[in-house]
Amino acid sequence: MGESELNTSNEIGHAPSFREQAEQSNYVSRDLSWLQFNYRVLDQSRHLDRSIFDRLKFLAITASNLDEFCTIRLGSLYNYIDYGKERFDYSGLRENPFRQLLLEELHRFINEQHQHYLQKLKPLFEKGGFKICQYKDLRLEDAALVNQYFLKTIFPMLTPMLFDTYHAFPTLKNNRLIFGVVTKAFTDSGPQNKASFIQIPSNLNRFFELLQPDGSIFFVAIEDIIRNNIHHLFRNVEILSVNLFRINRNGDFTLEESEDIESNFLQELKRKLQTRRTGRVVRLEIQENPDTWLLRLLKIQWDISEENIFTIPDGSLFDFTGLHQIIGHKEFKSKRASVPPPVNPLTFPEMGTRDLFEVLKERDILIQHPYNSMDPVLELLEKSVDDPYVLSIKITIYRVSKDSRVTAALLRAAENGKHVSVLFEVKARFDEENNLREAQRLQRAGCFVIYGVGSLKTHTKLLLIVRNEPERVYRYVHLSSGNYNETTARLYTDIGLLTTNEKYANDVSEFFNVITGHSQPSAYQNLITSPRDMRIQLINMVRREKKNALEGQPSGIVIKMNSLQDKEFIDALYEASQAGVQVKLIIRGMCCLRPGRKGLSDNIEVYSIVGEYLEHSRIYYFHNSGQAKVYIGSADAMVRSFDRRIESLFLLEQENLIKQAMNILRYNLKDNVNSYRMLEDGTYKPKEVSAEPAFNIHKEFYLVTPETIREVKLF
Repeated sequence: MGESELNTSNEIGHAPSFREQAEQSNYVSRDLSWLQFNYRVLDQSRHLDRSIFDRLKFLAITASNLDEFCTIRLGSLYNYIDYGKERFDYSGLRENPFRQLLLEELHRFINEQHQHYLQKLKPLFEKGGFKICQYKDLRLEDAALVNQYFLKTIFPMLTPMLFDTYHAFPTLKNNRLIFGVVTKAFTDSGPQNKASFIQIPSNLNRFFELLQPDGSIFFVAIEDIIRNNIHHLFRNVEILSVNLFRINRNGDFTLEESEDIESNFLQELKRKLQTRRTGRVVRLEIQENPDTWLLRLLKIQWDISEENIFTIPDGSLFDFTGLHQIIGHKEFKSKRASVPPPVNPLTFPEMGTRDLFEVLKERDILIQHPYNSMDPVLELLEKSVDDPYVLSIKITIYRVSKDSRVTAALLRAAENGKHVSVLFEVKARFDEENNLREAQRLQRAGCFVIYGVGSLKTHTKLLLIVRNEPERVYRYVHLSSGNYNETTARLYTDIGLLTTNEKYANDVSEFFNVITGHSQPSAYQNLITSPRDMRIQLINMVRREKKNALEGQPSGIVIKMNSLQDKEFIDALYEASQAGVQVKLIIRGMCCLRPGRKGLSDNIEVYSIVGEYLEHSRIYYFHNSGQAKVYIGSADAMVRSFDRRIESLFLLEQENLIKQAMNILRYNLKDNVNSYRMLEDGTYKPKEVSAEPAFNIHKEFYLVTPETIREVKLF
């Protein structure tokens, strides 16, 4: 790996009885495994060969990851605790012991976050040409500019919210910086403390910028500006203390099905989104040495314990995601890592010079983002909008970008009289409101819109375009592991197939009939779907490798995915390992399988790739006695993917495309820059540095040629 300061001693410091019980389990806790993933992201900010801006980027990612984790995973745990429901974690622990263990590990991680920021990153700011400057250290002329900004812009937006006998405790917002101000009031019974709360507006920049004579930039945090001007909000009142804090609320919810699926479902979704804004507080971040009276008040109001309270050390920063203003600043663009331009797909070298409709009649095109751009997919969709031969467009959407070209094309297609069917998954977590708004726009334009399928999330990524050409009707199909989101396609590694192959076309047509109507397909030719039969089909392929190994035939399994959590699938992999099958897993995030345990998983290796791009592809490879079976698609091996989502995996047919997918797996296993190896105890270490030169897949995939994949072997 590149030069790094990684501290790999991430042992969990909790009571021995909890630890022993967790380590005896054959499965790793999902939540603790996720925290190990965030340690790997934090490690990216330790790499000394990166600029300070790129190191800060990874620190900011750990903060947004942690917010989501507390809102959803910690929130989910409290759904059991608060309502007295029984829950056993994969570690074998019940809900309350596991809560204690999890909060201890959260404290450990957050402490490491802030110490890394203070000791390793903050000292590099001035060398990078900037400084996060405290108000008290400003020059007089700079302080005057800051005060003017406060009075003209910030002050009119602030609203102190008093809590006392006559004022209810305010509903304070999730993930928002908040001041708790304690003032002294005089009553007939004597002096009393009163609490007021001020939420910092989220639509203002986190930092006020001051250009210095030497060309550097001073950034002054908005909370520092408000703190030093707080007297403007409390005139003729004695202020006893000013305390900065921030909360995460429980945002985990499920939707109830109803007979009136459309109107009631949308109303239920809107209601649940509102509860996310008022859900119980599961984490409180507060400044060091807070006012004890205020802290006691908050603990009582939110029914939280000391373990849920996280102290932010002096000199550090609340909410590292605010650093994106500095990371993305135009003045520092030349100092950040540059992204190479995408290259043409191996099976479409003439991209940009030929009509895509004609090319797809000749051959299938496998696209790997971001090394290949999303342009062919967007071009196919946008060409269809005005093409007189195109009759209909059907698509599943899980997440789209802001100002999406995809939804813009669908709107124009409907306006042009095309039949447009869109399954717009409005339950995509944290994108619910945006997806609901976009889906309703499409519906108003005349598109046939399905707002998800009951309680299932539609996570599959499929596009079907029907074109009535002079010689016959062609169906142009796109199947993918990634969202129809042109922004994330530049940041996430995904894989997709463009084709007119009739097998895929029949399968996808049938699949759309299932999810938009009441069809029940007898069988697909190249698709595996959930919640229908994905788990059992994948397990059967694992068992086939086990059978081959027991019979002395060649065998092997290589799988690349985001997360591995389903116990039935894990058990099948354990059984295959015990039969002698070599199993190699490339799992970016959480992994509940325990590799390398004697007698259980001796033949299983687990790697995680964490680097410049977010690994998002799902590829399942089975040796199959030399006749490789390779599936690609949207599904991880998780309970939710198999039972609570509409997912699909598609079988690759053509030999050159199979080899291209196998090469993706081969390169992932070869990487020695971004790769971490999972240990039996659930922790990770950077992949051992060998005598071989550095191999970074986030660079090497730009250099792949047809010759590269000619002779690809995984075993």
